[in-house]
Amino acid sequence: MSLWTAADAAAATGGRMQGDWQANGVSIDTRNLQPGDLFVALKAERDGHDFVAQALEAGAAAALVDHIPGGIAPDAPLLIVPDVLQALEALGRAGRARTVARVIAVTGSVGKTSTKEMLKGVLSGQGRTHAAEASYNNHWGVPLTLARMPVDTEFAVIEIGMNHPGEIAPLARMARPHVAMITTIAAAHLEAFEDLDGIAREKAAIFLGLEPGGMAIINADLPTTPILIAAAKTASAEILTFGEASDAYRLTGATLSDDRTIVSADLPEGPVIFKINSAGRHFAMNGLGVLAAVHALGGDTGLAAPDLARWQPPAGRGTREVLELDSGDAEWTLDLIDDAFNANPASMAAALEVLAAATPRDNIGRITKGRRIAILGDMLELGAGETDMHRALADLPHMSALTTVHCVGPRMRALWDVLPRAQRGLWCEDAGELALKVHSVIDAGDVLLIKGSKGSKVSVIANALRKSGRGGRPSTRDD
Repeated sequence: MSLWTAADAAAATGGRMQGDWQANGVSIDTRNLQPGDLFVALKAERDGHDFVAQALEAGAAAALVDHIPGGIAPDAPLLIVPDVLQALEALGRAGRARTVARVIAVTGSVGKTSTKEMLKGVLSGQGRTHAAEASYNNHWGVPLTLARMPVDTEFAVIEIGMNHPGEIAPLARMARPHVAMITTIAAAHLEAFEDLDGIAREKAAIFLGLEPGGMAIINADLPTTPILIAAAKTASAEILTFGEASDAYRLTGATLSDDRTIVSADLPEGPVIFKINSAGRHFAMNGLGVLAAVHALGGDTGLAAPDLARWQPPAGRGTREVLELDSGDAEWTLDLIDDAFNANPASMAAALEVLAAATPRDNIGRITKGRRIAILGDMLELGAGETDMHRALADLPHMSALTTVHCVGPRMRALWDVLPRAQRGLWCEDAGELALKVHSVIDAGDVLLIKGSKGSKVSVIANALRKSGRGGRPSTRDD
């Protein structure tokens, strides 16, 4: 069964079809286009119209364009519209309208993608589930996800993000969720807002898109929780909370070890213990919120709780792996926690708690005692208070458990300057500089956390370690 016929796509967008084609998917990038996809020629850093000929040669069923580009056959299969992005939005709205799926939309300052993947995993065991790829959560990612949704979908998970005020409400109205979840509110993208209250109000705009009788899933443990609850009430949503302060889905315990978190909670359905195969109190909270969302969607939390154990963090978001260092000795390894995709004060605190709970191995490398080492890159988009926020990382409760902290970037200099001398490692202006030196500051037996905002590019340090050794494998140690 095709995803879009030419006639259906033309009716959805008001465009003019050329040829009678059928598309099995929707793509905006020729690098991952599959034969049979409808190629959408968006204009971003580059104009997608420049790649239409390449897309058709690669087997695209047709191209969505605002003019006929050069280099293609006169009878090439096309859907011609006045504006490609607006047409993609229309296609997304039509994709949402033609399905009877139960839809959940997820937002939050931290944990959107991880929670979306948790939901995808547990709901897939209870029905045909469609979810956003990667972090497709912006003005083109949301309509693309909706346009890709099969007609027979039973559960849909839509991730919604923002950088500036006014972005969430239109996307939420497009998604029309039955359930909307906010993972947490933290100092992310703070430079575009006056304070955390402003971020909370923008995130709470997700409730404006709820279907009648919709449910708001809210973290009960936040200073901004009252703002979120007030916004949900204004949107006439039913409210379900999760967290230590919740009277519904209440967290009663989270025990971290090297590779897992054991979570205990009191649910309306009764007490429950579940496992997440990654360390992190924030993962425990997200998992609890997922169970609340499953209940709100009409799913079975009794099936969902054990299924959470199958989830693993997406790449660069807390994934843990064993790196075999190039020594000829299979035991000559270190544990890498790769959390280099994003960073703000809240996620830094969570990552440092994970590192503090990790167990280094002694008597393995050149240094007798294994160490907990952090490489921390700049946290970006924090606004006028960014220097104080970087400096304040030194006061986080789990910082004292770390052996050495290396810092990358001009903003992280503020932290480096206030670290105790015994704990202070290297400071480098950029990640490339530290990548050249990283082998001199690590040893077998260490546990190494690499974390920073994506723009700090600390991922190059993790990649340098992977390339120089004998590769990595998922961590399965159970110390």
